[in-house]
Amino acid sequence: MDSGTKVKKGAARRRSGGGHKKKPETGFIVERSLFERVGTGAPVYLVAVLEYLAAEVLELAGTLQELTKRTVAVSNDEELGTLLKGVTIAHSGVLPNKNPILLPKKSEKAATKQSQVTIKGYQIS
Repeated sequence: MDSGTKVKKGAARRRSGGGHKKKPETGFIVERSLFERVGTGAPVYLVAVLEYLAAEVLELAGTLQELTKRTVAVSNDEELGTLLKGVTIAHSGVLPNKNPILLPKKSEKAATKQSQVTIKGYQIS
């Protein structure tokens, strides 16, 4: 054999891709289940927080209803309006909020009829 054609052991192994490389381990966090991380008191705490928030919202709405004597209190209040911005309350009886620009315009005849009132034969403007 010629010395020029001689192949070293390490180079042959590298060229052929022989031997298995050890894969890096994924980590301890990925292998653990999520159920092990959540404590037993977490659901109880979550229920308590939700109950408190519901009580606060109902208290605000009740106080506003007593002050204004109206049942539609959420849309008129700033705090409740921002808190419940995207919420739809089922069977709430809320009137639709229509933009006045989209409503049909009143004609002049209808406007004059509304401004003139007749009481016992006398016209009051």
